[in-house]
Amino acid sequence: VQLQASGGGSVQAGGSLRLGCLASGRIYKVNNMAWYRQAPGKERELVASITRGGDTKYADSVSGRFTISRDIIANTIYLQMNSLQPEDTAVYYCNAEIQHDRNYEYEYWGQGTLVTVSS
Repeated sequence: VQLQASGGGSVQAGGSLRLGCLASGRIYKVNNMAWYRQAPGKERELVASITRGGDTKYADSVSGRFTISRDIIANTIYLQMNSLQPEDTAVYYCNAEIQHDRNYEYEYWGQGTLVTVSS
């Protein structure tokens, strides 16, 4: 199984970026998916998550600015990031809970994509 993230880059404060993450490989079902981020010198933190049913959760710091969405059929999630601020600068990681069969679920991480916001 691979999680391939895309869409990172550099933007000025107030700008927008959209991240995408595709899960591929031997997949029976993709359950919860999420975006995490890790800024230099800081711990990895949850940014947003989405269940298979579409329920979402957001970190307080991004609520109202970021929107997570998913395409169940395509095993893909997106993170629309608006009103970006310098403190949003981090490596963003995709996370997914994936079943290869009916029985067990495994956690996978993508390779990370860098988002840089300049003031």
